[in-house]
Amino acid sequence: MSDHYDSLETRSTAQREAALFAALPQQVQRAQTTAALGERLQGVDAQQVTSRAALARLPVTRKAELHERQKRLRTESLPSDHPLDPFGGFATHRFGPHMPRLFASPGPIYEPEGRAPDYWRMARALFAAGFRSGDLVHNCFSYHFVPAGSMMETGAHALGCTVFAGGTGQTEQQVQAMAELRPAGYTGTPSFLKLILDKAAEMGVALPSLRRALVSGEACPPSLRDWLAERGVAAYQCYASADLGLIAYETEARQGLVVDEGVLLEIVRPGTQEPVPDGEVGEVVVTSFSPDYPLVRFGTGDLSAVLPGPCPTGRTNLRIRGWLGRADQTTKVRGMFIHPSQVHDITRRFSEVGRARLVVQGEMANDRMTLHVEVAGEPSAVPEGLNERIAEAIRDVTKLRGEVQCVPAGSLPNDGKVIEDARTYQ
Repeated sequence: MSDHYDSLETRSTAQREAALFAALPQQVQRAQTTAALGERLQGVDAQQVTSRAALARLPVTRKAELHERQKRLRTESLPSDHPLDPFGGFATHRFGPHMPRLFASPGPIYEPEGRAPDYWRMARALFAAGFRSGDLVHNCFSYHFVPAGSMMETGAHALGCTVFAGGTGQTEQQVQAMAELRPAGYTGTPSFLKLILDKAAEMGVALPSLRRALVSGEACPPSLRDWLAERGVAAYQCYASADLGLIAYETEARQGLVVDEGVLLEIVRPGTQEPVPDGEVGEVVVTSFSPDYPLVRFGTGDLSAVLPGPCPTGRTNLRIRGWLGRADQTTKVRGMFIHPSQVHDITRRFSEVGRARLVVQGEMANDRMTLHVEVAGEPSAVPEGLNERIAEAIRDVTKLRGEVQCVPAGSLPNDGKVIEDARTYQ
């Protein structure tokens, strides 16, 4: 498994950045032709978006905004002959030959599938997990509503594999099919693979052909990965979404996830549009190059961080730590919603302040909040009146009173948390 899917994986960082940013202006221009992103990117000169700094000046569109716009357009009173747009104005096509399928994720959020081979770009992750042309893949992702089944199937087809559409449920029948068809590997959630292997052991059925798996959709902790390995299955994870397709994938090095060659990935401070330094935990923001669904700076709501250096397998793209939680930490305090973006609005007023964390403590109906802010030097050297000025900004932005505690630079945890709800619920 030391070879690579294609030469894109081993090109230099400079070559990759040059290629991606040469293609980006056209994608921004394409996004501007859609109703939704045309509004958000109004006035942007697409031809000038040729660097990470220029990209960082564009607005982030978060999943909640996409959902709200789709919902609003679905519920608006429109004439019966008005063309339906289930995608909220984010797609370049509606129904017809350019869009053979559409799917629904919980929400519901509707996503298109275009006609491009390997539309979701999953072949690269399958290859890294050890799948090869001629393999039979037992696909246990759902084929109903959500795109997961199609994502894996189209990727396997692009790789030259045959797919058995196992879908979900019917564990005994899954075991029977695996025993009779002898697939080389499995795609699906790791927990369902464990159920299948447990059921096979219960039935006394051996599955010697099953040697690899590409799993996603939920966490696969080391304990489960080791459990699968003890039963002869090498399981690798991938990180994908119904909006973007493949984002990153695991390799045999088992050192984080390598970013897919078909996306631009940034890590931004939760609730903001600002990229964080490499290594700092923040929200995963992705720009796709899909001509059908040109999402520019799409906030996934997931937390991760960039790992230093290239993958030991020779793949040179960015690596991320994997899923580290959710970025949306909105909390209700004394009947008022507090958002991560409000914490940013407070701290950006003070040049002395670095990272910050708003900690909410106490019992329900007796909340108190303290804004912990990093400042250079020792707490005893804090500029006179800074605490009072920050406290005033807290009241101005949130309409609530809060305490301020200055801490040394670098002392707050690097976990992406901007708001910590430490209250007791009894």
